[in-house]
Amino acid sequence: MTGVDDRPDARSVHRYEAPDYLSRYRSRRGGDKAPESASAAPASPEAPPEGDNTPLYLRRFRERGSAAADTATVEYDGKTFTPALAEASRGKEVAAPVERRASEKIVCEISIIRHGITQGYSTDAGLTPMGGWQAHRRGHELARRFDAGDSVRLVCADTNRARQTADQLYNGVTDGLQMWGIDAEITRPEPIPELRNFGVWTPDGLRDVTSAFRQYQATNETLERLAVGDRPRWLVEIDRFYRTQLGGADPIQEWLTIPMMYFEPPAMCVRRFWRGFHRLITESTQEDGSLTHRRILAATHSGPMRAFATWAHGYDPGEPLNTEEIRVKVREGGRSAFVSYRNRVTEVNVPPPDEFPQWEETGEA
Repeated sequence: MTGVDDRPDARSVHRYEAPDYLSRYRSRRGGDKAPESASAAPASPEAPPEGDNTPLYLRRFRERGSAAADTATVEYDGKTFTPALAEASRGKEVAAPVERRASEKIVCEISIIRHGITQGYSTDAGLTPMGGWQAHRRGHELARRFDAGDSVRLVCADTNRARQTADQLYNGVTDGLQMWGIDAEITRPEPIPELRNFGVWTPDGLRDVTSAFRQYQATNETLERLAVGDRPRWLVEIDRFYRTQLGGADPIQEWLTIPMMYFEPPAMCVRRFWRGFHRLITESTQEDGSLTHRRILAATHSGPMRAFATWAHGYDPGEPLNTEEIRVKVREGGRSAFVSYRNRVTEVNVPPPDEFPQWEETGEA
């Protein structure tokens, strides 16, 4: 049977002119000069040699790689980089001019990193596969900042989600150092008590807000089932905290702004963080005053991180995302530091470890 298109009077439905989007694309690729004819056919790629079945995208990729290998290295401030590393490590952070760096010498850089996506907050659960990938990716990106000869100390809070985040950070940094060809080393993850989450007072003592949830749930269920007596005051406060979270509001903002009698105050978390950083710096200080670990990676929780950023910037910058970081650059002498979070940098006075107030001490009149 003869098709309709085979008739001599049949109208052709084949498009002979280039689509508008393709014409504009060719115009941009050719500069200001438009193509000579809208119906001009696109330039065909160079034909591969006979017997070469390599896909076009792969041949193009290899051509770009060979061209990049011939490019000269980039030199800046006495250091040499490959163009790929220079492009990958470029950031938006405002750095001090070269002539001022001698007076603003940074002796230690601390990255406070929130854990990855966790399986839940009703128990001390670990990370989801996505959370592990986030932490690995963050460690891979952090490796770009390290210099040859750097020694990095990796610490974390003593919870499953923080420890697993630290493990993946270690793997990501190790892979990144190997990929970028940077001769630096990083220690194995080490849990330290100063990086724990903010605590809640319970009859069993001070407990992490996540682990206190299990006790709160069990006690609350018993009281509701038996319907005897009033609820204890610690239970009333933690019930209000978790009901705020279950209702879709921000319980951390409530913790930061409303005084809670049975919750650890935000200021105590900030002091605790600084106490831990002082200890780590002191342990790394050698006899000549130099540090064995100039960089510290700290995997912890969002609540204390948010309190730390609020203290530094003077306002609440919001909940940190999973694996988002706060950078702390301690200047020489340890009396001041730069705290950067979400494109804002604030210079702060570092509180000395021997000047933390003891609010519970009272004197006789």
